[in-house]
Amino acid sequence: MGIKRVKMCSHSAGVFLLSEKKVTRFKPIVASLLLALVLSACAGLTYAPVKYSEGIMTNSAGMTLYTFDKDVAGSGKSVCNGACATNWPPLAAGAGDQAGGDWSIVTRDDGSGQWAYAGKPLYLWSKDRKPGDKTGDGFNNAWRVVKQ
Repeated sequence: MGIKRVKMCSHSAGVFLLSEKKVTRFKPIVASLLLALVLSACAGLTYAPVKYSEGIMTNSAGMTLYTFDKDVAGSGKSVCNGACATNWPPLAAGAGDQAGGDWSIVTRDDGSGQWAYAGKPLYLWSKDRKPGDKTGDGFNNAWRVVKQ
């Protein structure tokens, strides 16, 4: 009995292989269950280290994330560098991080990576002191919290 088809799904924990072998009448049920398992593992991937709290996107520590109106969505760049980045630290992407879906990684002027959502780079605000603070929303009429 040979392998009829092979379906593959790659993700950071490895590669899943699903093979449909010729079996008895349970073949459609077994194949469906295995396919559902593989697809659910791939669908549950998260890319950036974010979560939502009360409808606001935050980093893993619960600090509010912002976008900057002067950043052009999809440009692959951040225009907030130097002193701006001191006040508005970028949501850093590590060398091994992978983009996908609505998530991308932009390359900053210093060569480091920064997470972007829907093409817009993401930032923290240095004046937010505790999780839940969103004191940067509307700052200079150019900074916005990211809402769900």
